[in-house]
Amino acid sequence: MDINLTQKRALVCGSSQGIGRACAVELANLGASVTLFSRNAEKLAEVQQSLNVAQGQIHQVLTADFSQPEQVNNVILADVEQNGGYDILINNTGGPAPGPASASDVTAFIDAFNLHLVTNHHLVQALIPAMKANQYGRIINVISTSVKQPIPGLGVSNTIRGAVASWAKTLANELGPDGITVNNVLPGATATARLDAIIAGKAKKQDISIAQATENEKAQIPMRRFAAPEEFAAAAAFLASPAAGYITGINLPVDGGRTSCL
Repeated sequence: MDINLTQKRALVCGSSQGIGRACAVELANLGASVTLFSRNAEKLAEVQQSLNVAQGQIHQVLTADFSQPEQVNNVILADVEQNGGYDILINNTGGPAPGPASASDVTAFIDAFNLHLVTNHHLVQALIPAMKANQYGRIINVISTSVKQPIPGLGVSNTIRGAVASWAKTLANELGPDGITVNNVLPGATATARLDAIIAGKAKKQDISIAQATENEKAQIPMRRFAAPEEFAAAAAFLASPAAGYITGINLPVDGGRTSCL
């Protein structure tokens, strides 16, 4: 099975921590040259220093505020013009604040749409030309199991993640003839700072300890534990590899079996 990414270039968004960082590390371990992209230059520099460096690998850092789509667009266009295109794109950005959809202000939906779908679209449009020219492209969107089963208390996120999933499926149909795959990977409860915040919020709302709230969350997962970011990264890295060339347009949950539908 060919999962070697030597001589491939990967752009990994939200790679200063958590799932994004784990994806960057895994892609570098498989031989890719990785560009780390988020708004925190200091954290990205730390991640850059931790990446595997073999012969021919060159890792770099880009910074922009993903809540400002035009800023992201300007940065990636300048980078592509100077350094060339990419073979792999991992779209990954922190999720919207929790809360019910019915109580959310309209601006929360607009902001989330810009943060996720519009920014993703800018990146895809910037990278498609080189992918088409090489007849190789892997676009992987980190979204949520809510595209299969809405998650209570995440009204804005449920809405926007669904839009991103449909956008990705449409792109998969359009770009398939050019050797470009487009897939969504859906993290379940993964041991990250975002999960910590969600659990803390539930503990406060239910007036229980964080330890009890943690156990309650694990009890809903058939495997009775949270995922490590590295486990998610392994799935994303496979989809980025040559071995996954005939897999496109799918939603892949990495959730320990928690999602109750197929």
